[in-house]
Amino acid sequence: MESNVEREQRVRNKWEKEAIFQRSIANREGKETFVFYEGPPTANGLPHAGHALGRTIKDFVARYKTMSGYQVLRKAGWDTHGLPVELEVEKQLKIRGKDQIEEYGIENFIQKCKESVFAYENEWKQFTEALGYWVDMEDPYITLTNDYIESVWNILSIIHEKGYLYKGHRVVPYCPHCETSLSSHEVAQGYKDVTDLSATAKFRLKGTKNEYFLGWTTTPWTLPANVALAVNPDMKYVRVKQDTEIFILAE
Repeated sequence: MESNVEREQRVRNKWEKEAIFQRSIANREGKETFVFYEGPPTANGLPHAGHALGRTIKDFVARYKTMSGYQVLRKAGWDTHGLPVELEVEKQLKIRGKDQIEEYGIENFIQKCKESVFAYENEWKQFTEALGYWVDMEDPYITLTNDYIESVWNILSIIHEKGYLYKGHRVVPYCPHCETSLSSHEVAQGYKDVTDLSATAKFRLKGTKNEYFLGWTTTPWTLPANVALAVNPDMKYVRVKQDTEIFILAE
């Protein structure tokens, strides 16, 4: 009896030998198309479980549309721009910040970024095949190529000509080191839950001997500088007695 691994490998070999993915597109020539451009990963980092989940869901949709009779063109892509790439190169070069990048040479730095973006391309291809994810990786779109960049400029110019582009105000996260605003994706990179020590301090209510407000903080060293307490007018507070003391705190 074959194992799960053996069964997966047998199916993958059949798909590759008989070009099943390519035939699923070719034998629907002339049918209505459903075009899928993958939201591109960055190849200078290794794939992880989150990529596996996202790609599985994408594959569900593309396979369903194929089985519904559509010709499903699936184009892979590589995201080769952005701060993650630049920060990785800064680490490699042991430099930090715009001043040192300019000293190193902007063109030299750009070239290093271009060289670094496909550091894990082979691992990504193996990951894609092992996942059984059907996508055209032979002719991907790459965000650093001039034709891709010019296509984005063209789209922006059309949006501008139609009056859809406007100037507004928005609060965004800002990185003082990189001297630029950050996207939610960049802010989330490296996010992890941490455990911080905290302290609950007692603040005696004026005119009483044993009645206290409770204040919670993760920065107890700032307590000596406190001059006021903040309360939320929309929250309900209670007075709770414990032993001989009375505490005022949120219900």
